[in-house]
Formats: sequence, C-alpha cells, structure tokens
Amino acid sequence: MRLIAPPGVYTPQDDTALLAEAVRGEPALPGAQVLDIGTGTGALAVLAARCGAAGVEAVDVSARAVLAAWLNARLSGEPVRVRLGGLASVAPGRRFDVVLANPPYVPSGRLRPFERAGDGRAWNAGPDGRAVLDRLCARMPELLRPRGVLLLVQSALSGVGTTLERLAEQGLHTDVTARRVVPFGPVLRRRGPWLASRGLIGPGDDKEELVVIRAIRTTECSSCAR
Repeated sequence: MRLIAPPGVYTPQDDTALLAEAVRGEPALPGAQVLDIGTGTGALAVLAARCGAAGVEAVDVSARAVLAAWLNARLSGEPVRVRLGGLASVAPGRRFDVVLANPPYVPSGRLRPFERAGDGRAWNAGPDGRAVLDRLCARMPELLRPRGVLLLVQSALSGVGTTLERLAEQGLHTDVTARRVVPFGPVLRRRGPWLASRGLIGPGDDKEELVVIRAIRTTECSSCAR
C-alpha cells in the first residue's frame, strides 16, 4: 500500500510492519469496531478496514497526521473515520472490539516528553519510554468491550514486562505474540551514548527488540460506561 507521509508525520517502519502482521492474523477483526490510537499515516487503520472491520476510527494528536491518514483512507477507498485528538479525546462510553496502538516508546532525556510539533512527538516518551504506555494501559478497561483485544507494539527498551504487569492489573490477559530484532534507526543511533549511560543498552549495542503484545479484556470494569 502506497502512503502519503508528509514531513512531520511518522513514516511506517519496522514497528508498523510487525503490528501489521498481527492485524492481518487477528481473529477478532472481521466485523469488529476498531480504534487506532496514534494513527500517523493511517496505515494500520486502512489495513484493519481491508481485513474486514465493520468500522474503524483513527485518532492522532498531530493535525498533519490526521490529514495524511484522511487522504490515505480516501485513496485506499476504505471508510476510515479520522479525528484529531489522543486518549483523552475518545468519548466516554465509546468502547471497541479491537484497539491498535503504536505509541511513542523511545526513552528520551527531555523532561517534557510530549512534543508540540515535529517528528519527535511520534517517538519521544520520557526518560523510561513509558510516558504514553502507562496512560494507554490505564485506559484499556474503558476502551475495550468485554473480550475486546488490544494489539500494541513497543520496544524492549521501554519495559515489556512493565506493560504486561500494567495491563494485567487492569484485568487483561496478556501475551507477547511476536518479536523482531531490528537495527537501530537514526534516532536510537544518535541517542546510543545516553541510553548506555542509563544502562538501557550495553556498550556497542546497535539493535533493539520490538514486540507485539496482545491483551484481552477478561473482566468487567465497574466504573466504565456500558
């Protein structure tokens, strides 16, 4: 699928490809209501629609990404609804069968991990890489219907075990369903000495492991809207 990816919008890379494989194989997808959080170019939202989702909503905090995703959905002919916003903008009471997420997860030395503009907002996620991941885990009971599925991709640098624990605390059953070791891209290469100083990588390391987490909501949330 050819995609429009203007400057300032995250171009699909290895993490997108790994999550796309999980989307293609997801048994809950046909007929599902899907939410794609941080849609970027809309690649995963369009793919979900092509794989038989009944309805797909895509959100992103970047106006450029929203425009790109809207254009890509129209060019693909898939009925994807694209909106500007993030986790907090998903209306109370809206719940989905499948949630897709490729959130920012790269550890960053910035004290304020959320960028106002530019490419950095797509990956910078605070000193431990969890500024968005933890918020995402906490919202899952409100966003997923009973037996709803989360498909999330992240780097091992940002604590896969912590994500599994956070989701389990929210009543989700979790599995790591895919792993891939990839070479560092430009961002991690530039950040290598800082990552090593924090003990997140060893001397000379130039690869990271990406994982896909599949989590199923197995318990009801007493405080969630039905």
